[in-house]
Amino acid sequence: METTMNTVDTERKEAVFMNPILESGPDPYIHKHTDGNYYFTITKSDRIVLWKSSTITGVATANKRTIWTPPTEGPYSRNIWAPEIHDIDGKWFIYFTANDGGGDDTRRIYVLENSSPDPLVGEWIFKGAVNTELPGLDGTVLQHKNELYFLYSGYGHFPDYGSALYIAKMENPWTLTGENVLISAPTDEWEKKGGMAINEGPIFLKRNGKLFLIFSASATWSDDYCLGMLTASGTDNLMNPISWVKHPGPVFSKNEKNRVFSPGHNSFTQSPDETEDWIVYHAFSFSETEGNHKLGHLRNPRIQKIHWNQDGIPNFGTPLPAYTPMLKPSGEV
Repeated sequence: METTMNTVDTERKEAVFMNPILESGPDPYIHKHTDGNYYFTITKSDRIVLWKSSTITGVATANKRTIWTPPTEGPYSRNIWAPEIHDIDGKWFIYFTANDGGGDDTRRIYVLENSSPDPLVGEWIFKGAVNTELPGLDGTVLQHKNELYFLYSGYGHFPDYGSALYIAKMENPWTLTGENVLISAPTDEWEKKGGMAINEGPIFLKRNGKLFLIFSASATWSDDYCLGMLTASGTDNLMNPISWVKHPGPVFSKNEKNRVFSPGHNSFTQSPDETEDWIVYHAFSFSETEGNHKLGHLRNPRIQKIHWNQDGIPNFGTPLPAYTPMLKPSGEV
């Protein structure tokens, strides 16, 4: 450890952290709020837990609360996955995936609402299932030009792949209106690793007049689970599939040298001083040949700074090794 620490300026040791930010935590989602706090969730499978931290790297020691526990039986009693917290018009909403313990065709996205300024102390009200046309998972919301859009990974439309990405307009934060439009299907080889063709985990990054839709591709248990990217202009008709252009290959993928496998299901945030953009993602430190990647709790959440190319396109770089000192986000104390 002493040798490793010498790679960092000794005068800045207090500004150093190491990944992972939690030892276990699939599907990490983080929201930087106007109150200066970061609100963080992960897949717990049997409940929804919310963390409140003044820093990104301090999540592990931050205050947390179990904000919702499912009923013992019923259509949303099992497999509580991929919660996301969103602030929409001054209220908090959490979107999560659940089912009755059956197959993919029983999987739906559900919504909780909280009107308290502090989501850790207010009451969370169950609003029901989002009325998607297809069973699916990994719902997210885009707020753009005074419109609400819902993105999710839907099952069952095509026989030759597992899931694809759909967009729909929202009448309110729990109700869709109009058609669910297919904007990305896993048709390329890099989206079909691990025995299943999958697009899932959509998340947005808005910068430079463009919308970047980052998604996870291939099977979660494959070393080659990775991130892909769709791009649209901020002035495009987002309900038109031709507005979305898929990058020809992964934008963030495994690095065997750094012992990072299956990097995916991410979210984005900014440093406390808002001068840096950071990606939050989960990954394994061992290959599928060395252990069971279907044990999802062995995935852990990591963060690293992203950069921007001169053309305004994000550059995610290479997944960095765990347990290696890195500089904290700018503005962290």
